[in-house]
Amino acid sequence: MHRFVEIFLAFLRLGVTSFGGPVAHIGFFRQEFVLRRRWLEEAAYADLVALCQFLPGPASSQVGMGLGLARGGYGGMLAAWLGFTLPSALVMLLFAQGVTELQGLAHGQWLHGLKVVAVAVVAQAVWGMANSLCPDRLRASFALLAALLALSWPTALGQAGAIVAGGVGGWLWLKGPPSGSTVPLEIPIGKRAGLLFFMMFFLLLSGLPLLAASFPNAAFVVLDSFYRSGALIFGGGHVMLPLLQAEVVANQWLDPSLFLAGYGMAQAIPGPLSTFAAYLGAVISLGPGGWTGGLLALIAIFLPSMLLILGALPFWSRVRRWQPVQAAMQGINAAVVGLLLAALYHPVWTGAILSARDFSLGLAAFGLLHWWRLPPWLVVLLSSGTALFW
Repeated sequence: MHRFVEIFLAFLRLGVTSFGGPVAHIGFFRQEFVLRRRWLEEAAYADLVALCQFLPGPASSQVGMGLGLARGGYGGMLAAWLGFTLPSALVMLLFAQGVTELQGLAHGQWLHGLKVVAVAVVAQAVWGMANSLCPDRLRASFALLAALLALSWPTALGQAGAIVAGGVGGWLWLKGPPSGSTVPLEIPIGKRAGLLFFMMFFLLLSGLPLLAASFPNAAFVVLDSFYRSGALIFGGGHVMLPLLQAEVVANQWLDPSLFLAGYGMAQAIPGPLSTFAAYLGAVISLGPGGWTGGLLALIAIFLPSMLLILGALPFWSRVRRWQPVQAAMQGINAAVVGLLLAALYHPVWTGAILSARDFSLGLAAFGLLHWWRLPPWLVVLLSSGTALFW
């Protein structure tokens, strides 16, 4: 019990203070658990980060889960996830409650400012990810083709098809980087248990759609939708934007303006961006809604990450040396940039930039984020405040 409390409090402090997105979170984790607390060696931490970049799911949350697992077993993993996720999840649920109960709040000018700043945030993510993940013509072409596919086929199936195509293209035409040395993270899980968790992941991925189709219960549909989105997030929390948009907006469960407002709000708070799912589960027209729907969506979007990290850790030190796997991941990462580029146009741009004034505000927000390096929460506050007087 003492170990559980220790892990929970350590991650709770980071959940309250860790602004800046997945890359910043990974830096905070290194400072806290490698340098200050010395829970693990630098090489083992780097190996864990490499695994979480390889797997689908929110990378920083998965790194936290792996750290908690190594420190305190299954209970430690749960404590790490709860501590890091709880603060931002509560804020998003309270925001959803306010938007739902105060109808005027949902149509205020300050809320339009949130939508405009979402344009700047996603544009910055596309810019940065394209520079690092599409450094040559071939991978840039993968990204453009993925964007075309996503815009031509704006469904969850189109998103999945773009990711699969990127992986196949990378496997066929790219070469993985030279494999380096690896330092395995000591975890209390054997390979048999890892296989069991992998089986659970795929069983839910294939079984939840059948369950949702067989039983007329909206909660099963919500569970399936958010689980599938969580299982296909490659490249960090921003990538869930097009996936969730294809689920909740394209299916007309939520007005696009409320979708973008929630995404903008998620930029202003610390912790994992995937807690945006708690807001969506609370405000969509399908399922239980409110706090129950928010918690259901939150658990569903993180559950694939938990099962994958539990399944992969026992095998990672061997698999990461395979260059075909590394090449396929390069193609997937390039496709992810294309998905985000498509999302930048629709629904982000089309839902927020309605006039030259909106474009000016979005351009200013982008400059403050990209060149002035202001924290996203401050840019969100400035944009919302400015929109009140425009």
